[in-house]
Amino acid sequence: MSYDICMMERTTIFVDQELLARAKQQARRDGKSFARVVREALAMYLTEEETMADHVPSISGRFASGCSDTSERVDSLLWTDPHQ
Repeated sequence: MSYDICMMERTTIFVDQELLARAKQQARRDGKSFARVVREALAMYLTEEETMADHVPSISGRFASGCSDTSERVDSLLWTDPHQ
């Protein structure tokens, strides 16, 4: 993934010391700048969120069925043709 530095915007984030240290260590191990590691991690997180949203039906979790075993039967309930 390439970045055009002219199109970037400076921002400030607050992270705890342990997370900051881990991110800096990762940058050193990978031979990357800390900023690049943060950009890549953010891009990966957002892509993962979008991918997960594509796989879960939009009505998921919006209604109460009254059944107590729904979570155990989730695959058959979501991915089986109800007209069979």
